[in-house]
Amino acid sequence: MTSGLLASASAVALFVLPTLASAQASGEGANQLEEIIVTATRRSERLQDVPLSITAFSQDDLTSKGIVGYEGLARETPGVVLNKPTANFNNFTARGIATNGYGANLQNTVAIYIDELPISTIGNTTVLDPNLFDVERIEFLRGPQGTLFGSGSLSGALRILTNSPDLNSFDAAGMVDTGVTDGGSLRQRYNAMLNVPLVDKLGLRVVGFYRDEEGYVDNIGTGVKDSNTLVDWGGRAILLWKPTDALSVRVLASYEDSNPKDSALINPALGKRKRNSDRPDLFVGELTTFNATVEYQFDGALLTSSSTYSTFDQKFFVDLAGTFNGAIAFGLDAYGYQDTFVEELRVASDPGGKFDWVIGGFFLDRRHDVDYFYRSSPEFLAARGITGLPDEYYQRQYNHTISHEIAGFGELTYHINDKIWLTYGMRYGGVDARSYVEGGYNSAYLTWALLGISGQIPMVPIAPVQGVKAEGHRPSYKVSASFQPIPSVTTYATVSTGFRSPVVNGFAGRASVVDPTDLVIPNGADTDKIQNYEIGAKSTWFDGRLTSNLAAYLIDWSDIQVQANRVSDSVQFATNIGEARSKGFEFEITALPIRDVQVGLSGSFNQAHVTKLTPQEAAISGAVPDARLAAPKFQGGAYVNYGFDVTAGTRGFFSAAFQHVDSFPSSFPRVPGAPTRTLATYGYTDSYNNVNLTLGAIMGGLTVTTYVENLFNDDSVTYIHPEAFLASRFGTMRPRTVGLRVNYDL
Repeated sequence: MTSGLLASASAVALFVLPTLASAQASGEGANQLEEIIVTATRRSERLQDVPLSITAFSQDDLTSKGIVGYEGLARETPGVVLNKPTANFNNFTARGIATNGYGANLQNTVAIYIDELPISTIGNTTVLDPNLFDVERIEFLRGPQGTLFGSGSLSGALRILTNSPDLNSFDAAGMVDTGVTDGGSLRQRYNAMLNVPLVDKLGLRVVGFYRDEEGYVDNIGTGVKDSNTLVDWGGRAILLWKPTDALSVRVLASYEDSNPKDSALINPALGKRKRNSDRPDLFVGELTTFNATVEYQFDGALLTSSSTYSTFDQKFFVDLAGTFNGAIAFGLDAYGYQDTFVEELRVASDPGGKFDWVIGGFFLDRRHDVDYFYRSSPEFLAARGITGLPDEYYQRQYNHTISHEIAGFGELTYHINDKIWLTYGMRYGGVDARSYVEGGYNSAYLTWALLGISGQIPMVPIAPVQGVKAEGHRPSYKVSASFQPIPSVTTYATVSTGFRSPVVNGFAGRASVVDPTDLVIPNGADTDKIQNYEIGAKSTWFDGRLTSNLAAYLIDWSDIQVQANRVSDSVQFATNIGEARSKGFEFEITALPIRDVQVGLSGSFNQAHVTKLTPQEAAISGAVPDARLAAPKFQGGAYVNYGFDVTAGTRGFFSAAFQHVDSFPSSFPRVPGAPTRTLATYGYTDSYNNVNLTLGAIMGGLTVTTYVENLFNDDSVTYIHPEAFLASRFGTMRPRTVGLRVNYDL
């Protein structure tokens, strides 16, 4: 609480900077905050008029604040925490809706979209950390967004919207960012954009990027210093054809290969920034996307058709030896291959009438293949005299899951008068998923290794199996009433719902080979659902020099999907348990108190607890009555930016940002399957602070910025992995990094 009050009292700062940045570029001080336009309701509207809790970032925001990934977005969005054990392993928590920071086998509670493509999947797969250079805008919507964004948006949706070509002018931009992290690691980031009008009414925009960020964690098991180096590269090309004022066709092709060389999770018992695994833990993602979007402006309405096909190849390699305290060699090398097709067709009315409406349909077809290769090691097999395996893998199993989502949705707003309007939205559809075991082989390696048995181990073929088809059909709805007593103040009250797809357990029906009396893996988990009650107020004062966005909410979460672990062999599976409640308050305040100075404050207070739980549910999940969910009670940030003249043609700027996050539990406190035992991996993250400073100058199209991230080199624990199989389970922020960033835009 002291930290929370300190964070609140130390500031009047955060949120946006674009107007000040643009004013600096023209050599003028800012005298009004920017009017932000968002498309969260599938039509362009002023942020201050939309009856939703939204934080929006322009490209100027991202560049000026040095935001290149999810971490920066989470720190500056009230009520949101990023659970990031390592690169490409991302799981957002919004408004306290999380049982742990991992979500193994479960659909994420916050949907992540790149344009119209949902890229978030389940918690124990890689979720790509995409490059954020040359985006039009990023919108973080808090609260359930099931009406317009489907089953994955249980507690929110993050939208990354890329820029389209400019058909009228040539443009080019580039950014070089180099920094040195405490300990001597070098960080390099290179980004470039080229916009070319090809012929009349046809334009091309091409973006390329490359990141090489040396690590800061030493792996004593592999002997590699700074082992968690990240190499990320790719690009996108967008072609825009606008043959008439009414018709536009946008075609996108993008590719990103994100390759962390090892995990960033550490074990503090080994020393500062140390980890231990017999091989690098890998969370590699390779995303290829093709999209065609056609828009036609009718008289009074806009038709949009968006078709997307993507492939996402993954590697999920992890040392599991922590399951048995390192007594035996035990690891998993999993390869994932995901093919997704998404089609959304919608028609939205032009704004300004008595009725605003949008109606549409959505279809998703996804195949997700996972090849599970459980391994020993050649050295361990030789030392124990275990033979008969074809290689180091004692089990190979080939699986795939086919899932679909089809839905119709609509939203209608009725303007009773200029001050009062009512909105009703609904989405109804179905989701289904079925898993297939294609075959493979298994052995009793774990038993032999643990008991010291040697000899030729028998191999057991795994027969192909078609799993039970999981299906769910559920409506989502939103009802909202808005009141605008004066043009600069918008208040609203909203009731909305959301749900997640049912989950199929890949190992359904399998008994434990370590302890045959342990439970048999169930088929899966049914849909869970939340009901969100929210009131809010958005206001603009003093001729646009002060804005405030406030929201209070109460969320009831029922039939909670949870990840459970079988005790004997740590096989994970999904199931459902009782109910929880989350309630809280969020605020964002931004001001220009004097010319050239912008300040702001943002934060959230949250209480989230289990409210209903049977003894049977407690036994299987590790939860206890009134267990706290995995979210901080308070988090907040402060921001100040000052612009000043250096010379007649040079504008300087200085900014300081502060963020605070309270501690929160890593998981439920008991051992799943043994409810009287406290989970050995249970713990609380540290309360932590982050301070970033920037100092720069704008000279026409050239911007030069020096920066310091994590000024006080805070190495607090920001993430605790809840699974016993990892010997290194703790995540921290990147250590203090000092750098230079150069931007040039024609």
